[in-house]
Amino acid sequence: MAKTQVILTSNIVGLGAESDQVKVSAGYARNYLLPRGLAIPLTGANKRRLEVLRQRRAEREAHEFNTMAELAKGLSKLICVVTVKTGDDGKMFGTVTNGAIADQLKTQFDISLDKKRIHLDQPIKNLGEFEVELRLHPEVKGTLKVRVESSTPLPPPEAKPEGKPEEGRRERPDRRARRVYRSDKPAEGAEKPEGAAERKPRAPRAERPAKAEKPAKAE
Repeated sequence: MAKTQVILTSNIVGLGAESDQVKVSAGYARNYLLPRGLAIPLTGANKRRLEVLRQRRAEREAHEFNTMAELAKGLSKLICVVTVKTGDDGKMFGTVTNGAIADQLKTQFDISLDKKRIHLDQPIKNLGEFEVELRLHPEVKGTLKVRVESSTPLPPPEAKPEGKPEEGRRERPDRRARRVYRSDKPAEGAEKPEGAAERKPRAPRAERPAKAEKPAKAE
């Protein structure tokens, strides 16, 4: 396949940036790059435009750097909430990917961010809050807090039944008041313990009759 050299006038991902001289297929240059103004043929006259293209490239890269640095500051203050379905045990159905996070950024904050700039070592598989790395620019990195919540709230914990005495065992009544009342005679005017039963005074014992003297034996 025939090749031709061109000078790029725009940044083309995977190919090059402004002022780069690249080799491409003749058909690609003729049918796509040149008609769209993305490149110009490599000629003596066009080489004179390289300085202008380099200056334009430097201005574009500086603008991108400043934009992404400001974006990184803004994103570090946000919490992106991703709602997922879960089972009764709280386990997630599926995972949260960088594409899902990018969609929520657009929905919640109207921020368009390429999912490739959201770096995940592996998809998120659990509920909770996570700190996700952002690779916004070759010289700019940032972080984003992502909170994964369940769309199905967990049922409230069951209330534990109050403790009841076991069958066949009866609770003994509190006999402390009776023991105190029996052991210590209250002083005059002192109040009796609550719940203590009044004791009736004992009846005096009947006096026994004196024993009759035995008659003396006759001599």
